[in-house]
Amino acid sequence: MPDCAPPLAKISPPADSLPARACDTHFHVFGPADVFPYADDRPYTPPDAPFERLRDLHRRLGFERGVIVHPGCHGYDLSVTLDALDRGAGQYRAIALLDPATDEARIAELDRRGVRGVRFNFVAHLANAGWDELARIVPRIAPFGWHVCIHSDQASLEGLLPRLRTLPVPFVIDHMGRVAAAEGTQGSAFRALLALRDHPGAWVKISGLDRTSSSGKRPFQDAEPLVSALLESMPERLLWGTDWPHPNVRGDMPDDGELLNTFLRLCPDAATRQRILADNPQELFRFAQ
Repeated sequence: MPDCAPPLAKISPPADSLPARACDTHFHVFGPADVFPYADDRPYTPPDAPFERLRDLHRRLGFERGVIVHPGCHGYDLSVTLDALDRGAGQYRAIALLDPATDEARIAELDRRGVRGVRFNFVAHLANAGWDELARIVPRIAPFGWHVCIHSDQASLEGLLPRLRTLPVPFVIDHMGRVAAAEGTQGSAFRALLALRDHPGAWVKISGLDRTSSSGKRPFQDAEPLVSALLESMPERLLWGTDWPHPNVRGDMPDDGELLNTFLRLCPDAATRQRILADNPQELFRFAQ
């Protein structure tokens, strides 16, 4: 039985049209479990959120491209994500979970199919590996231009950042590091995140406002100052994502249209929207032109 709530079926319409080739850089595909079974040792059991529902969401919001983040509930079996890549016909890229022993031949195959990075969870209830596993696989992904995708939180972020700065590959911080919005823009973890503006290989996702919010109440307004500070500080290395279908939500279930509209309101400049929604994803995930 699922232990996660499903995403909202009815969402707000987008307040504005998106630029051509706009990309949702963070979401998951779950199942269907009778076709793509969940891992026996999964940290959570979501309701099915199959590829067809994802495509419908993107049509409603106006996204032409997307990046699938392979979820922990499917473990190292990438079948569900590779199937979505194949069905996406070039519109999608993916971030994988990989066994640290994965060899270069497998990485080359995944690269041909659209994988562009490997994710590591440093959030306690989801941890799939530690720093040693990350360090083992980085030399193998570096020749392919991949990056590491980091799921951290308030407790782990500051300890990770000095190590991440030493990597020979780019790194992406998911969900604004999941810092605590209650600490505001002057909190030490968020200040450390902002300091990444001086590191050319560092990227930050404006996503998971509900995971950053300390209230857990829609529309997660307490997280907005963090978004505004990032927009002002490092728009050339920001990405945006829905985090659909929002597994393990502890507060209100996000409205994906409302999340998008929050971003559009906080980022009214057309050139900056173009950069964050289209140009930055093109640079990092290397879609075919």
